[in-house]
Amino acid sequence: MRYWLLKTEPDTYSWNDLKDKPNQSDIWEGIRNYQARNLLREMKKGDLAFLYHSGSGSKTIMGIIKIVKEAYPDHTQFNSGSKYYDPKSSKNSPRWDMVDVQFYKDIIPPITLDELRKQSGLEKMMLLKKGSRLSIQPVCESEWQLILSLRS
Repeated sequence: MRYWLLKTEPDTYSWNDLKDKPNQSDIWEGIRNYQARNLLREMKKGDLAFLYHSGSGSKTIMGIIKIVKEAYPDHTQFNSGSKYYDPKSSKNSPRWDMVDVQFYKDIIPPITLDELRKQSGLEKMMLLKKGSRLSIQPVCESEWQLILSLRS
């Protein structure tokens, strides 16, 4: 099993959007960065990820989600009415993928970015590196366990 951090703007897709669908999965679509797409393609069914609210509001880890379906073509790339439309993609040669995710566990209270920055042992975490903007990031097992220990 691997661990991840998936960023989302809460006004686009919030923790509650997923939490309000218990025992249901939802799509994680709209990735349009090649490095993030390649990481998405590494995700396996059963992997866990922190859902992180980014953007102008409070930057926080809200909870844990589970990957329930591995990468497959993101249908929004083919829809000319979608903000994620990519005219260079075709159904025969899709460029972008998505995964299906499911609510797994709340983190109460959410863990703030400031709290993570103050935590010894997370200095190498991708999220905390200057200029790190990828919407999908790997989290090593020691970082994962350390973050979980903040709320145990």
